[in-house]
Amino acid sequence: MLQNNITKRQQNAPTFASYVKSDAVLANISKTLGSATRGKKFVASIISAVNTNKQLQECDFPTIVSAGIVGDSLNLSPSPQLGHYYMVPFRDTKNNRTVATFQLGYKGYLQLAIRSGQYKKINVVAVKDGELLSYNPFTEDIEVRAITDPLEREKAPTIGYYGMFELTNGFTKSMYWSKETMEEHAQKYSKGYAAHKGYTFWEKDFDGMAFKTILRQLISKWGIMSIEMQTAIETDMSFKDDVSSEPVYFDSEENQQVEQVQVYQEQTYQEPEGVSLV
Repeated sequence: MLQNNITKRQQNAPTFASYVKSDAVLANISKTLGSATRGKKFVASIISAVNTNKQLQECDFPTIVSAGIVGDSLNLSPSPQLGHYYMVPFRDTKNNRTVATFQLGYKGYLQLAIRSGQYKKINVVAVKDGELLSYNPFTEDIEVRAITDPLEREKAPTIGYYGMFELTNGFTKSMYWSKETMEEHAQKYSKGYAAHKGYTFWEKDFDGMAFKTILRQLISKWGIMSIEMQTAIETDMSFKDDVSSEPVYFDSEENQQVEQVQVYQEQTYQEPEGVSLV
């Protein structure tokens, strides 16, 4: 009898779709986004994203909406296949709940850089064993012997990551991190990865997260950042209880109150070897 009562309560619990389609919530979304048409389009896309992720369905509904609105305000798609940004469930241990956090993908960084019109070239790539001949961190001169056979290159182990950009005004900047340096970075800034829990994005696709880290380091320190790019960097890896509240950050030394939960998602965080805008 007790189990039947619990099952009935679960069945009667409001779904995310019913919550986000309610008059009050839909009106607030439409007002935030600037039009009813854009609001309805947003609701359809975010319901689709939530339906593919069981853990996301268990998050506080307002945090899902807030994470999605951040992405929509940047004109980025929540589709896992596109990889612009992700709504990642994290456990807020302080308040005993699960929240949806906004996490920018490296393809999102590229989209925002391209849109700014300030970047003539931008590239990030994994460097394979045997390719790197020398790298001078003072002059940023790099010498490589690229493995030209795609299959051979794919099989070769990764030893580091290289990123560069050239602005339309001619300014250039590049960066190379060894895989060991990237490992240290991941250990420092991802509690889940440091604990080897097996389900963080660092563990699902280390290269993809490394690409994002290189781009973030390059663009935030030396690139020209549009208002959109600034917003993306300021809200990356954070959650909001509502769209007007201040972001709360996770996976950092400053905040140890949230922990990533296992992501139930068939479309994993998979990225290609390298990308280039030329």
